[in-house]
Amino acid sequence: MSRGFVKRWWKVLRRPSVKYSLLSLLAIGFASGIIFWGGFNTALEATNTLEFCTTCHEMRDTVYQEYKQTIHYSNRTGVRAICSDCHVPKDWTHKMVRKAKASFEIWGKLTGSIDTPEKFEAKRMTLATHEWERMKAVGSRECRNCHSFEAMSGDIQKQTVFKKHMKAKDEGQTCIDCHKGIAHKLPKEYKDDGED
Repeated sequence: MSRGFVKRWWKVLRRPSVKYSLLSLLAIGFASGIIFWGGFNTALEATNTLEFCTTCHEMRDTVYQEYKQTIHYSNRTGVRAICSDCHVPKDWTHKMVRKAKASFEIWGKLTGSIDTPEKFEAKRMTLATHEWERMKAVGSRECRNCHSFEAMSGDIQKQTVFKKHMKAKDEGQTCIDCHKGIAHKLPKEYKDDGED
């Protein structure tokens, strides 16, 4: 890159628009971008909190009450998995795709299709099936943020459970193949196919 090229670009950057130089406009744009990005990410992360997830009564009065009875809520080690740990990917690209899809789920809230316990129960199988299919399609990615076949110990796990996990690993199965209903009640219509 020649020195003349750099000088020409520097001159263009410093040339005033009508009122401000291009450099000033770029600096303002850069600072505004940082502020926007920080605000966007702060708002995005606020939607990943347990408090946010339980603001609507459909979640607070149904699946949240079920979740509070599980090992993901209360256990001997004090580690708690919240809604977003299981339902929102960690990496940014997959998180944005999931958030976009979740925005369509707000339709159920707005239209009142799940606004009573009875309506929620009537749609539970459909809602659960969609979530199971999503988890299956991504290989139970969110489960594997905390659980992995490689970290399972045959010395600590019961042998029957450990053997089932190793068989599932060898067969290419994923968490949701066997662990439906681990954090929420299974729908009444659900038929167990011999899964654990």
